[in-house]
Amino acid sequence: MAAALIQAIDGQQPHLLRLPAEEGSASALEEVRYALGSRQPPAGAVVLEAGRWLLRLPDLRQLQELLGSVQLKLVRVASRRPETLVAAAALGLDTDPGPPRSAPSAAAPGAAAPDLLVHRGTLRAGDHLQGEGSVLLLGDVNPGARISAAGNVLVWGRLRGVAHAGVSGNREARIVALQLRPLQLRIADVVARGPEGLPPPGLAEQATLVEGEIRIDPAAPDFSG
Repeated sequence: MAAALIQAIDGQQPHLLRLPAEEGSASALEEVRYALGSRQPPAGAVVLEAGRWLLRLPDLRQLQELLGSVQLKLVRVASRRPETLVAAAALGLDTDPGPPRSAPSAAAPGAAAPDLLVHRGTLRAGDHLQGEGSVLLLGDVNPGARISAAGNVLVWGRLRGVAHAGVSGNREARIVALQLRPLQLRIADVVARGPEGLPPPGLAEQATLVEGEIRIDPAAPDFSG
């Protein structure tokens, strides 16, 4: 199914641009160009429903330019992909990870763990966000708060509390944040204190296990590194 552009009912509502449910041979830019060609709405705001499409910063910039050429403005991106949400936020767009997921209860033996838990909002002292897969937090982790995951820990904000990735022993897990200055970092069974001093300007940071020690390096702003 091709991309669909649904015109707003009135001038107060944004237009809805919905990509196909599954990625195909056509790029997102080609899908949107086709949708615009089939029915171009009047000027206004646009909400992009990207679903499981992986859209990085260059992809979203191209979509912005294409929409802008016909007096449409991309204002919000809804996606189930953390990389797409983070890239959209980096461009100053509103983001929507979809309906919030509550912490899962104990799963039946052999059941697959969820791949991603998305949480919007700041964790304050005493809070603990935990996921059975990877966790994406759209907010800050304040001192006294904890965030942990069996997979990766991704923070679109400042990480100043405690973060634990790979809690079940996954030594390939990583911790990524826009500002990585936690009180404590843990990856699998390895523990380290957070770095001192200010982070590099304009760069996200990631912590990974290298030769049995936690190392912090710059990370791509779409968290895909």
